[in-house]
Amino acid sequence: MGEAVFLTLKLAAVTTFFLMLLGVPLAWWLARSERWWKEVIGTLVALPLVLPPTVLGFYLLIALAPQSPLGEAIKAITGFSLPFTFAGLVVGSVIYSLPFAVQPVRNAFEAIGNDPLEAAATLRAGPFDRFFNVALPLARPGLLTGAILGFAHTVGEFGVVLMIGGNIPGETKVLSVAIYDYVETLQWQKAHILAFGMVTFSFAVILSTMLIERHVRRRFP
Repeated sequence: MGEAVFLTLKLAAVTTFFLMLLGVPLAWWLARSERWWKEVIGTLVALPLVLPPTVLGFYLLIALAPQSPLGEAIKAITGFSLPFTFAGLVVGSVIYSLPFAVQPVRNAFEAIGNDPLEAAATLRAGPFDRFFNVALPLARPGLLTGAILGFAHTVGEFGVVLMIGGNIPGETKVLSVAIYDYVETLQWQKAHILAFGMVTFSFAVILSTMLIERHVRRRFP
């Protein structure tokens, strides 16, 4: 049980790091770009919101399989295959949780408007200065919301992690898969303990997100 908890928290932490590393620049581009096809990219990012997790996990498994072109390239570079490994879980989790990180950050960037950035430009601030010293500090509540939602969503994953990671103790067996195992083997008490912990965690995440959003509304009326 403890092993599954540790693995889940580790997966959520690593996934959140990559979500923010990839999601913040993507959210900035989606918020600022005027290209007509940006909404096509936005739709692709949001697709995991409506796709059944097993469908996404199935196609990720096919795409990353050792015999696929992408899988062969990854194995040639890294020396190992991604399916049924922790690294594979990270890849699947980043793709599946990306909209939960990108959308709040995009909304925060859009709420800033042009005035603060134009004022910084008149003071000879370059694009990087405007991004790091103006946009990011003003979008801090959105960044925090995106990180919290990305972390929490990763903790609660089931379909994607089961499809691409399987059920390997100590390697890919996360909390949601452990609960499923306990229910299948009629170990109700252990299932209750893990499930109640996840309910409590989810309540805390939703409450934190609502408080952050209220702060955002006050700051950007």
